[in-house]
Amino acid sequence: MDLSGSYVPREYLSLKINYCRQQLSVFTVVKLQRKNKEDDSILRVCVGAHKYSTNSDDGRKYLSLMHQRESVEQELQLYRAIWSCYFKGEPSSDCVPITANRTIWVDTNKPVFLNKTYFDSLKNDANTKYPKPKIYKFNGIFYRSAAEREIAVFYTEMGIPFKYEPEVMIKGLVRPIYPDFVAYFKEIDNCKFHEHFGMSDYADYLKRGKIKFSNFADAGLLQDLDLLFTHSNDDSLFDPRHLCAKLNSAIYGTICLCKTDIQSIKPFQADAG
Repeated sequence: MDLSGSYVPREYLSLKINYCRQQLSVFTVVKLQRKNKEDDSILRVCVGAHKYSTNSDDGRKYLSLMHQRESVEQELQLYRAIWSCYFKGEPSSDCVPITANRTIWVDTNKPVFLNKTYFDSLKNDANTKYPKPKIYKFNGIFYRSAAEREIAVFYTEMGIPFKYEPEVMIKGLVRPIYPDFVAYFKEIDNCKFHEHFGMSDYADYLKRGKIKFSNFADAGLLQDLDLLFTHSNDDSLFDPRHLCAKLNSAIYGTICLCKTDIQSIKPFQADAG
């Protein structure tokens, strides 16, 4: 993750800061202590009044938690530094981590939550129907255009997990579709679909976009909330700040939609594994 010089909107940055604070509030405090003053090589893992060997199962478990806490603390320091550069006051308390509980209809039986389980089920770079040029490569994947490659770089630098052209089944279709990107936002446990149109001057190309929108709408996805569209022309560069602003609006809109349900707030649970 490299946010130096990146445009991070106020609401999204507030959410990241509040998410880190939420995690830190539930982490067990773990410290390392020397077994004796004469030997620095022998350490004990201290949790409250309990002490464990670094080689024991409990010791390794709490060491893992300690490293997780340190990682979150570093993230929080980074986000706070960015905040102090661009904004005044405290981050917005309205931008709270929640479980979004947004859904997609994959068949006529019941909707599926657009959460981490769904995201993990998607296969990355699954579209083999059409060949891709071998000139737009990033992190081992070939993209279909320079703009799509820039979008992949943007998601990576922002620390946002994503799948490129995953296979997706949706209600009303007998064959899978392959959205350009599906991004996952851990702060709200929610996926966003992202379609990029790189030939916005061509009428036939835009007609295909209309069909895509209709298919997504039939599956229960809301435009600008669950589904994002970006555009560029063949001869123009794509500006990632445009996507960042769209993501900020979609994420904040999701929070506004869900925050009235207090039961949707999901406390963070640290992974001790």
